[in-house]
Amino acid sequence: MEIDLGRTKVENSAPVTLSSKRKSLLASSVGNVLEWYEWSAYAVFAPFIAAAMFDSDDPVSALLSTLAVFAVGFLMRPLGGIVFGRVADKRGRKFVLVTTMLMMATGSLIIGVMPTYSSIGAWASLILLAARVMQGFAHGGESATAYSYVSEIAPAHRRGMWGSVAFVAIFGGSVLAYTIGGAVTSTLSESVVGEWGWRIPFLLGFVLALFALYLRRSMEESEIFDSQTAAVDEPRIPRRVVVRAILLMIGMTSGVTAAHYTWTSYISTYAITQKGMDPDTAYWMLVIAQVIALISLPFWGRLSDRVGRRPMLAAFALFMFALQIPLTSMISSAGWTLLLSTTVALLVVSMAGAILSCTLSESFPTRLRTQAIGFAYSFSVAVFGGTAPYLNQLLTGRGIGWVFGVYIMALCVATGAACLFMKETKGIDLADVR
Repeated sequence: MEIDLGRTKVENSAPVTLSSKRKSLLASSVGNVLEWYEWSAYAVFAPFIAAAMFDSDDPVSALLSTLAVFAVGFLMRPLGGIVFGRVADKRGRKFVLVTTMLMMATGSLIIGVMPTYSSIGAWASLILLAARVMQGFAHGGESATAYSYVSEIAPAHRRGMWGSVAFVAIFGGSVLAYTIGGAVTSTLSESVVGEWGWRIPFLLGFVLALFALYLRRSMEESEIFDSQTAAVDEPRIPRRVVVRAILLMIGMTSGVTAAHYTWTSYISTYAITQKGMDPDTAYWMLVIAQVIALISLPFWGRLSDRVGRRPMLAAFALFMFALQIPLTSMISSAGWTLLLSTTVALLVVSMAGAILSCTLSESFPTRLRTQAIGFAYSFSVAVFGGTAPYLNQLLTGRGIGWVFGVYIMALCVATGAACLFMKETKGIDLADVR
């Protein structure tokens, strides 16, 4: 069976300069940072949101409920990736990047102003759920489109380094969220943070989104996308080829995304609730670790432009398999233990994260690139990443946290296995991908 994607005919646009591409890269990245900031702020303030939006008589249940809402937002990502991915492959990358920015900002505003459980009861939980569903839907489209867009405007021999910016945005948004989290908890008393201080990052995110929207208005459309939509005799693509590529990408990203969200979205909650670490200390240790990992990303990306994508992914799988349980076990109430373990873990994650954008983009043809990435990546993130904080907390609460470590190790095996069946794609012409 073959799939025939309809195409929108467009006139050939004038060639864009390297300078204009860099401006577009900046506009995309700033918006992407803010989207990830808004997304990460929820995880950072999970304990306070749990107390405000759920029944405070059962703190453990409230925390699990908050993390479950976090997971539900992730489960909307595949749908958002498919829907917005198809729109991006029809109408263009820029249109989707502006639309998803608006939706994320709206969800952030809703969370920032919504009433609490004590005011309207279960309706507060439902409104929170609705806001996260909206953000999850938008986030799926944003991630897939940003991955396609950055890879398509990058020089072929620097695609790994340019593509690393997509993951820089992920860490950058998380660093921003944790920095503001640390500032809020350091400046305000715990009771004040619980009452209204946790709303500050969401309201700030809404304001910053306006600036990102202004930058994105001037972005150039991808020349590769314009060239594809102008073509009239593109061959049909066998479904089996697409399905195989999607399955490989799901397997490849499974270990990466599970490890990433464990060491960015959950580990501070683990240190605070299970090891008794001071929240302020935990926040700042995470900030430092993520800054170090962020700085390493362009170097990993550039290295992949020299040695290839497969060796980088295989190295990640091997190191994370060996280090997941030892690094988790070393965490205590002392801040340095969280800093050291998380820094090492995130440097390993960065080896693979830096090249996700280029690897995914190099695996699919232009006319279905974004929707294929949207499904493969968002599905993997939803199933293996979004559920990681909930599953980790559940198993740890039952005294069998080591099982989650084994789970991460198994997913790293899946990533390594996918590498065996993947072709090396560094430096290829994206317009020639079939």
